Amino acid sequence: MTAVPLPARAATARIAILNSDNPEPLGSLLRKSLRGLGYREGETLEIEFRLANGDAAALPGLAAELVRLKVDLIVAYLTPAAVVAKQATRDIPIIMMGAGDPVGSGLVASLARPGGNVTGTSATTSEAGTKILGVLCDIIPSLKRAAVLTNATDPFTPSFLGQAKRAAQLLQLDLRTVALHSGSELDPAFAGLKNDKVQAVLVQPSLPRDKVAELAIRHRLPAIAPTRSFAALGGVAAYSPNLEEIAQRTAVIVDKVLKGARPADIPVEQPTRFELVINLKTARSIGVEVPKSVLGLADEVID
Repeated sequence: MTAVPLPARAATARIAILNSDNPEPLGSLLRKSLRGLGYREGETLEIEFRLANGDAAALPGLAAELVRLKVDLIVAYLTPAAVVAKQATRDIPIIMMGAGDPVGSGLVASLARPGGNVTGTSATTSEAGTKILGVLCDIIPSLKRAAVLTNATDPFTPSFLGQAKRAAQLLQLDLRTVALHSGSELDPAFAGLKNDKVQAVLVQPSLPRDKVAELAIRHRLPAIAPTRSFAALGGVAAYSPNLEEIAQRTAVIVDKVLKGARPADIPVEQPTRFELVINLKTARSIGVEVPKSVLGLADEVID
């Protein structure tokens, strides 16, 4: 693919944001970062938003619609959106925002030289998978048996599950895995976790986080996810990349592509800053006493 630069900064760039799930603050943070680079919505920038609301089946239709609109580039949030966007077009540049394991998911050939029409930012590092289960162990020192809830339709799942299993082995945890194909399977899944005496749950971020958080509270199961919004929705904790950093780095890549750089030549960027958020209100409501040492390490405590 040959990238065609905009004639001048005064020209209007038309980009799209294809979102797999809850927009979180990332959409607004990306827009803020683009403003910082000199773009003005309604003047030099137009943004088309397409939100799947957690329905993976809706993504192909939304991606096809954006291709028909002939936008200058597509920003795809989370792995499912990035994979579907890549399937929809080989010509329009695709900028991943917070995708998981882009190499393992087949989105890019390598982080250093992506190839094709896809580049952007990843939300994972090799250490992050171990760290998030370690946080659960810190919150619950007696933790012996945990579960990981995965999204069976997410291309990132094999990598996410592999990281969780390796971490569980290092931490000497008995880890049960539950693959979910739709939100309707969540209720029976949580009932099964309680019957199996699971003490805590790790949640893949592309699952319906609000529903998972609600069920975790109802079943009095401490739950953690690698996305900041999960703690705000009622999860006991979240350990995730700094959203501002992801948005800023994504905006810089968007700017480079709009100026004519080829996605194939722009390295994929990984996060360097992670944040721990503890929902102390949820912890108290389900009978979990978070150690003071953990609270002292938290970047934010919701109380």
